[in-house]
Amino acid sequence: MVISSIADGLVRSIETVGDTISETLFEPVIRLGVTGLARSGKTVFITSLVANLMDRGRMPGLAAAQEGRIEAAFLQPQPDDTVPRFDYETHLGALTAKDPHWPDSTRAISELRLSLRVRPTGLLAGLQGPRTIHLDIVDYPGEWLLDLALLDKTYAQWSEETLQRLQGRPSAAEYRASLAEVDQNAPLEEPVAQKLARAFTDYLQAARIAGFYDCTPGRFLLPGDLAGSPVLTFAPLPAEGSAPRRSLAREMERRFESYKSEVVKPFFRDHFARIDRQVVLVDALGAIHKGPQAVEDMRGAMADILGAFRPGRNAFLTRLLLGRRVEKILFAATKADHLHHLQHARLTAIMEALTREARDRAQFAGADTVAMSIAALRATTEEVRAHAGRDLSCVRGRLLDTGKAAAFYPGELPKDPAQLLGPARAGAEGWLDADYQVMSFAPAPLDLRPGDGPPHIRLDRVAQFLIGDRL
Repeated sequence: MVISSIADGLVRSIETVGDTISETLFEPVIRLGVTGLARSGKTVFITSLVANLMDRGRMPGLAAAQEGRIEAAFLQPQPDDTVPRFDYETHLGALTAKDPHWPDSTRAISELRLSLRVRPTGLLAGLQGPRTIHLDIVDYPGEWLLDLALLDKTYAQWSEETLQRLQGRPSAAEYRASLAEVDQNAPLEEPVAQKLARAFTDYLQAARIAGFYDCTPGRFLLPGDLAGSPVLTFAPLPAEGSAPRRSLAREMERRFESYKSEVVKPFFRDHFARIDRQVVLVDALGAIHKGPQAVEDMRGAMADILGAFRPGRNAFLTRLLLGRRVEKILFAATKADHLHHLQHARLTAIMEALTREARDRAQFAGADTVAMSIAALRATTEEVRAHAGRDLSCVRGRLLDTGKAAAFYPGELPKDPAQLLGPARAGAEGWLDADYQVMSFAPAPLDLRPGDGPPHIRLDRVAQFLIGDRL
């Protein structure tokens, strides 16, 4: 088995070097990872980004588009035959229909290849013709990314941390009750294990809805084809010394280790470790609305997510000999169209503060990072309304639940992000002097001119940061 593992590793290394030489010398490939936690807008982001790279009328911030050097953009089959294709056409159809609706959210990994034919600039402009650059976009759930932290933990450590976190959370009451009924040192009975796993999964689902982000293992929330398998049939147990063989506790530990080796490690090896540019999407407004505890939990999740990356610069020899390292990371606060543009700078400042620890670590390792507030698809328009003797900067859109148009004022974000992060770190139950609201808007009907992609906020700046240097 050892010889087999070594041989497999050598074959993978040779394949990686061969792919890298081909990409570097002939048709460069940029592997862009797109992730984020639930309801952060990954599907809409990828759909709108691709649509706006194909029809670049709304992309003045992308230098190569502004200069007219992108001659063509076209979709091709992705290089990974075992990865499902990102269903771009269906998602775009949902957003551009006569009665548009939001597409289904990410539930598994998928991939899409967009190829760009670009004219060079500078001294090479007159010496060589256009070249093809491939953009491979890999879409994967953020919940899976948080699982990478499990690789450094034992079952006992994970159980202790998890049980400590769920203390005091009402959503964990059913799971705590199920634990009280179980003798973990008794021989394993599969119905008991399944009942515990279901109760724990129900807790994770409720915790995510409540705004918590520490919901590992991520495959419990998005199981895919692993649903019902033993590798997803375990749960945290309190420490009670050494458990006997064939006991419930011993089997829970074995399945936890199997989850790491059979689910988490292959994901890291086959997909995540090959990414060299990364977008992390965050619903910061949703967390602010849910309160200080959700904001603090999200801040911790951002730090954990960054810890999964291997940031650094993709110099020629580094890529050729040692493999890729993430060199650009974008943290983006989505749904900026839910605020008037006068508040966008404040949302960006809050995003910068939330990700400060994560971005500092990445920059120290040599990666470029930036925080932005964006809307991949603009669903609102802006207006100013007089109310109680003052003007309110509002947004107007089509409400998701009723379909009716309405103007909305969400409250004023603080100028100093510390006014949010301070109470969050202190464990406050709620905001003392403010009430931040959110509204769910449906996508607006689109009437696109030829050459224009869907309307957005700062998606051109996103593209310039992520791929502009390679175009």
